[in-house]
Amino acid sequence: MEENTMPNLQDDAINEALKNALNETPEMNINADSDVPGNTHLNEPMGDDNEVELLKTNLDEQKDKYMRLFAEFDNYKKRTAKEYMDLRETAGKEVIVSMLDVLDDVERAQKQLETTEDLTQIKDGITLVFNKFKNTLLTKGLKPMEAIGADFNVDLHEAITEIPAPTEAMVGKNIDEVTKGYYLGEKIIRFAKVVVGK
Repeated sequence: MEENTMPNLQDDAINEALKNALNETPEMNINADSDVPGNTHLNEPMGDDNEVELLKTNLDEQKDKYMRLFAEFDNYKKRTAKEYMDLRETAGKEVIVSMLDVLDDVERAQKQLETTEDLTQIKDGITLVFNKFKNTLLTKGLKPMEAIGADFNVDLHEAITEIPAPTEAMVGKNIDEVTKGYYLGEKIIRFAKVVVGK
């Protein structure tokens, strides 16, 4: 029985101490002339109606801020979605436009193939078209990967097969290149397919 009554006595003592502390707290005395902004209502007793009205005003202000913020974020989402769609639609446009000159040269070379039998002229024409095509891609950030003679690296190369190395120094290195690898800027867009010496 004693164990059950002890917590009640303690709770009563705590409650009594709190009541006394509240009764002994001095009231705040703020003059209307003090520098605290908007303190004119502090000296007046606040009734329940005033408190409810103040809370409603604060709630309306917060709602308004929230709605403005939500509207701004919604506009931002729509704008970025539109910009992304525009970028997707026109991403390849610059490259395609730059390749049109090469396409014109290819068409001219095709006509020349139909009208001439001079192999030297045909060879020179194809070489010119190829060089123009290659240079156009290089100006757009394409960079060939130098794989032959380099150490085999799984992050850069794809091994097609292994063959006996012609020298001891070529063991574990790329002896031949079946398909050239390429970077676009600093990013690999195609791995080099290589033959590795063993």
